[in-house]
Amino acid sequence: MDSKEKSRRHPQLDLYGEEREACDREREEVRRVLSNVSNILLNGCDLILDRTFDRIGFNRIDDDVFRKLVKARLAYPTSKAATVEYLKNHFDEDVDLSKIYRYLDKLSDHQHEIVQDISVRHTAKLFGGNIGVLFYDVTTLYFEADNEDDLRKTGFSKEGRHSNPQIILGLLVSLGGYPLAYCIHEGNKYEGHTMLPTINEFVSKYGLENFVVVADSGLMNNANIAELEAHGYKYIIGAKIKNESQEVKNWILEQPKRDWQMVEYDKGGGRRLLVGYTEDRAKKDAYNREKGIRRLEK
Repeated sequence: MDSKEKSRRHPQLDLYGEEREACDREREEVRRVLSNVSNILLNGCDLILDRTFDRIGFNRIDDDVFRKLVKARLAYPTSKAATVEYLKNHFDEDVDLSKIYRYLDKLSDHQHEIVQDISVRHTAKLFGGNIGVLFYDVTTLYFEADNEDDLRKTGFSKEGRHSNPQIILGLLVSLGGYPLAYCIHEGNKYEGHTMLPTINEFVSKYGLENFVVVADSGLMNNANIAELEAHGYKYIIGAKIKNESQEVKNWILEQPKRDWQMVEYDKGGGRRLLVGYTEDRAKKDAYNREKGIRRLEK
C-alpha cells in the first residue's frame, strides 16, 4: 500500500485545521494584550471591553444602553436589577431598570438582526472569510408558571421539569463556539424540526458555500438527512456502534487502535463512516474493563 492510499484510509484526526489556526491566532492576540497590562484599575475591565466592543464592530449600534449591558454581562453576569447596582457602584452610571426593560423590547424587535450581522461578519473575518463548520444544538428553558401560552408549552424537558411551561432554544455556532444564529420555538415542538429552517435561513442570508453541518444524532432523523442531502449540504452526525449492522460492528472491532487517527468505511450513496480513537478513550475503556472485572470478582 503506497503512502497516499495509506493516508486516505487512515487520515489524521484534524478536520478543521484552518479554522483551529484562526482560533489560535485570536487567543494569542488576547494573551498578547493581557500580557501588556501592567496595572489593573477599577475601570480596567471596562477599558478593555470598550476596545473589544468597537473592534468587533458593535459600535455600529449607536445606543449607550446596549454598550453598557454588553460590557456588564461580560464583566459581571447577573440579573437586570443587580446590573443596575453594578453600574452604579463601580462606574457611577445611573441606568434606570425600567429603561433596561424597554431597551430589551427594542433589541428584540429589530436590533437583534444588526447584532447577528455584526457577529457573523466578525466570525467570518476570523476564519479567513469563510465559515466552514456549523454546529447546531438545542436546549429547553422552563418557566416558574402554572399556565401555558402561545409560546410557553409543556413538553419534553432536558432539565426534568416536565410540568413547567418551557420554550425550545436552538443555537447555531461556528468552530470555537462563536454564536451565529438562534431560534426560539414552542416548548412542545419536536426539536428535530427546528434545525433545517434555521440552517436554511442562515445559509441563504449569508450566501454560505462549502460548509459542514454538525449535529447530535437525536436531531438527525431520516427526514432531516434526506433534506440535507437534497440541498447538497455536507454533514457529520454522531453515531452509536450498537445501531450499525453486524458487518459494520465486526469491521470496527477489527481496526487497529491508532491514537488520533480515523479509519473510513464506505456505506455507499456518498455516506462514509469515520471511526476515531484517542488515548483518552483508550484509558477510559481500560478503566471500564477493570471496573467490570472488579465487580465480577466481588
